Amino acid sequence: MVTDIFKRPLQALRISVIDACNFRCNYCMPENEYPRNYKFLKKKERLGFPEILRLTRLFVELGVDKVRLTGGEPLLCRDLPELVKELAQIPQIMDLSLTTNGWFLAEQAKALKEAGLNRLTISLDSLNPELFRKISGGKGTLEKILKGLQVAREMGFTPLKINVVVQRGINDSELLHLVEYFRRPEYIVRFIEYMDVGTLNGWRLDQVVPSQEIITQIEKKHPLEPIGGNYGEVAKRYRYLDGQGEVGFISSVSQPFCGSCNRARLSAEGKFYTCLFASQGLDLQKLLREGASDAEILQSIRKCWQSREDRYSEERTDQSSDQSSDQVKPKVEMYHIGG
Repeated sequence: MVTDIFKRPLQALRISVIDACNFRCNYCMPENEYPRNYKFLKKKERLGFPEILRLTRLFVELGVDKVRLTGGEPLLCRDLPELVKELAQIPQIMDLSLTTNGWFLAEQAKALKEAGLNRLTISLDSLNPELFRKISGGKGTLEKILKGLQVAREMGFTPLKINVVVQRGINDSELLHLVEYFRRPEYIVRFIEYMDVGTLNGWRLDQVVPSQEIITQIEKKHPLEPIGGNYGEVAKRYRYLDGQGEVGFISSVSQPFCGSCNRARLSAEGKFYTCLFASQGLDLQKLLREGASDAEILQSIRKCWQSREDRYSEERTDQSSDQSSDQVKPKVEMYHIGG
């Protein structure tokens, strides 16, 4: 198993299969920056499934045993179950999961389950139809997402993880509504502190709702107790004392977890990033298409991870100031590497 400068192992790989998305969520791809006619990568510019499989097998040789498929919106790849089926046959992969906005889930959940997908995470920031539509850039309807959740549950994808990006003044007033709706063993809601991912979402510290504030709010009605997690697990887990499932909190801003981060990210165009907040990635697609051997690619990945010293969330500075475009540190946009 390869480790970085801080002895963090390489264990999890997040693969963006496509950069395009049918939503325009304000914290990832705001409509004013990514209009409907925005030109995403052409198919030939993205990694093909054989290339993804080849690279995944090489990452596995270095210790990866958890793989998550992301986007953009990964279910825009209508043949995605074919890739899932191939990945599921790699014996070293203990956990194969996918993150989606849920728009195509009702149509594809069955095929994904039959292909061997283990787990699903759905991004859902509001149960208010009007607010949901606003956050998604006017591109989605809540009714269709909830239908997708129902079908996924019927297909055996339980517990389903529901990711909620919490923004003060946007959706923080309805967190208890989300808790009540999903407070059962079939679901795990995970509240995520709003992060300065990418450079175009206009992030400010005063828009962040610290996880502890949410925990305190929930406990006034539903007592919680913490559950121990595994190394590299980013969410702090809590169970409801009455046995009605659990809830999680991802606190990258108020309680950074850089010290145990074991995640690598592979973008749709084949760049290897060692941090969600990285500005540059190692171009593995170029190596593949110029005929590099497995040994050469493996050595490049190993060298990149061994020199990794990323700890952006621990090093954030001047978070309280409004970050204009000329103040923001260059970072890869989230739709390229799936959050």
